[in-house]
Amino acid sequence: MRALVPLAEGFEEIEATTVIDVLRRAGIDVITAGLPGTYIRGSNNIQIVADKKMDDLNASDFDALVLVGGNPGYKNLGKSGKIKDAIQEFDRKGKTIAAICAAPSVLCKAGILNNRKATIYPGMEKDIPRPRGKRLEVDEHIITSQGPGTAMEFSLKIVEKLAGASKAEMIKKQLVF
Repeated sequence: MRALVPLAEGFEEIEATTVIDVLRRAGIDVITAGLPGTYIRGSNNIQIVADKKMDDLNASDFDALVLVGGNPGYKNLGKSGKIKDAIQEFDRKGKTIAAICAAPSVLCKAGILNNRKATIYPGMEKDIPRPRGKRLEVDEHIITSQGPGTAMEFSLKIVEKLAGASKAEMIKKQLVF
């Protein structure tokens, strides 16, 4: 299993590092992709060096796409045609798509949330068509979550989807969650 985690300038650091760490603990091959380059600064001024540039990757080589929020990170993700194309391709193929915090609005921009339940950062409900107030929402192959405080359960749900419930339970115990 391979997961692609695009990181745009202004990404939310807690969400990104939690997703990357938890998925890697589960044995999932996680590749971080910087937009536009490999040195990406988060919304709280923490700089991360991404594994690759998004422009150098082919999204179809991955089993899951995970979008993190942060301001202006989610806006920068939403401006990328490559991200929009990847979201639409993953949706057509029924591959796992996960978005946390404000990033579900990027899924909406890509046109894949029209008939699906999703959640988003509190106060941004108008940015998606069928908002739910839950911390985590799963609708078929799409996982959405509300923000930094939900990053662990969001990450564990992605592990469950990609590697199975027993692997997610094992990681949960290791993390004392």
